[in-house]
Amino acid sequence: MFNKELLQIREHVSSLCKPKEVIMSDLQKGMALLRSTFHKYSGKEGDKCTLTKGELKDLLTKELGDVFGSCKDQATLDKIFKDLDANADGVVDFKEYVNMVCNMTMLCNKPVSKK
Repeated sequence: MFNKELLQIREHVSSLCKPKEVIMSDLQKGMALLRSTFHKYSGKEGDKCTLTKGELKDLLTKELGDVFGSCKDQATLDKIFKDLDANADGVVDFKEYVNMVCNMTMLCNKPVSKK
């Protein structure tokens, strides 16, 4: 009997030492995805905390291809980049990127009409 209790205590202590699986809400998963997508493209050409024009083009065409297509028109790309670069520092930072995603999300959110 003593051995059984000792075994249970040992299993309990052992379970406390194991890393816990983090359970994220859907919103937390979305936030993590927003962040990881930004960092997937940032830092290839410059600062890892910003997107250059080339990195932004890659992100737009690979992640939002159905919206932006192949984005071959340089004038259009320049306009998009200029509009996103709110502080005109020549790169798109995380805040500017999040603003773009939020604005696009709002445009896609059509209110459900009540009958």
